Amino acid sequence: QEVAYLYEQSNLQGILETDRFSNLTYEYCRNPEDQSHLQRAVEISYHFVRDFDGSGQNILFWGTVGTGKSFLSGCIANELLQSGHSVVYYSATGFFETVERYSFGSYEKESLYNFRKDLYNYDLVILDDLGTEATTAFMQSQLFSLLSERILRKKSTIISSNLNLEEFRDRYSDRVFSRVTNSYTICMLTGPDVRMCRKLQAMPQSEGK
Repeated sequence: QEVAYLYEQSNLQGILETDRFSNLTYEYCRNPEDQSHLQRAVEISYHFVRDFDGSGQNILFWGTVGTGKSFLSGCIANELLQSGHSVVYYSATGFFETVERYSFGSYEKESLYNFRKDLYNYDLVILDDLGTEATTAFMQSQLFSLLSERILRKKSTIISSNLNLEEFRDRYSDRVFSRVTNSYTICMLTGPDVRMCRKLQAMPQSEGK
């Protein structure tokens, strides 16, 4: 019952149907360098789950679209939810919209306080597709607060982004970049868009031509 509740409040119900380590494949990673990047990221993901409790580990998955960043985040979330840990998932757009709503909407201050308290205390926060939102100075400061507070509390965070490291620094400021580069394991993923490859593979032969 507790695990069912954790799944329910994670925002991950649909994703967790497919994002499991048992579904991992190297089929579309034919380039040795791409395969090497994926193997390293998978190894880091396994270690992250195995050594999770009390370690305060963080991961930044970055790379091109469809290379497995969100999938690995989901795999980690699945394992941790199964073992009774609290996990919450936000797309970057969804996260910043939620923060704005609590900060500037018609909520009482107590609601904003409770939202932040929960956000700072989840065992794992996943922030997916960072860089797809319209970034403002307010959002930069909110991101910095989230990352800093969770690092301080030794709470784990996983970020995925299509931005390369230079783009990440330029968009989110040196102080955010410093937090990430000093406190996160950085995993680059490269290769073809797996989702697109699967769609093409599933098409009837005549449509694919």
